[in-house]
Amino acid sequence: MAAGLVIVPTYNERENVAALSRDVLAASAEVELLFVDDASPDRTGELLDQLAEQEPRLAVLHRPQKQGLGRAYIAGFQWALERTYDFIFEMDADFSHDPQDVPKLLAAARESDVVLGSRYVNGLRVINWPLRRLILSRMAGYYVKWITGMPFTDPTSGFRCYRRAVLESLDLERIGSSGYSFQIEMVHAAWRAGFAVAEWPITFEERHSGASKMGAGIVREALWRVWNCWFQAGCRRRPGLPHPRSIRAS
Repeated sequence: MAAGLVIVPTYNERENVAALSRDVLAASAEVELLFVDDASPDRTGELLDQLAEQEPRLAVLHRPQKQGLGRAYIAGFQWALERTYDFIFEMDADFSHDPQDVPKLLAAARESDVVLGSRYVNGLRVINWPLRRLILSRMAGYYVKWITGMPFTDPTSGFRCYRRAVLESLDLERIGSSGYSFQIEMVHAAWRAGFAVAEWPITFEERHSGASKMGAGIVREALWRVWNCWFQAGCRRRPGLPHPRSIRAS
């Protein structure tokens, strides 16, 4: 079995999944790929099943209905932990994340517990994004830092890699976010638990096809979920002591 698993949630991504699976698997021989499909009306799941029949490094997890990004990733994490993967990735299905960055994040994850693919560390690397989305993303980062104390430039990044020990140590069922605030809640839980979190520069490109899943409800959830993270930390704005299973303790 490969060292890493790339988890990609899908909902109406039929136009993207064949090319994405080809490019991710070509980028690194050390990873396999799991698509988590939420009963896409455009029959993405059926196409994925056909691809999986032809590619042994590709698997599909079907869910009966759309339940949100966070629930899809939790299901994917649990699937991964039932197997022997040491590194578990999150990645979008729309080519906003470059498959060529997968081996780079994997290499960085060998030196840290969590690696965030950051659009903003050491400069700005965003292509074809509307100005309002860029402003919203940057303001979200500042908002999260102000409330939680986390020093990361891109805590909402959806392209990241966790070491197995991190996901095994966190109580995944307590992660309550269903939208993009899931990313904030996950990295805060790891940081608060004392795991080492690093950022790796990536270039983010607006999706090639299909429709964005971002909506007002997702933004509202993120606004209050950040405060919930702060309360869970006992209103502290600092990381926990190094976790016994952190790479820093080895």
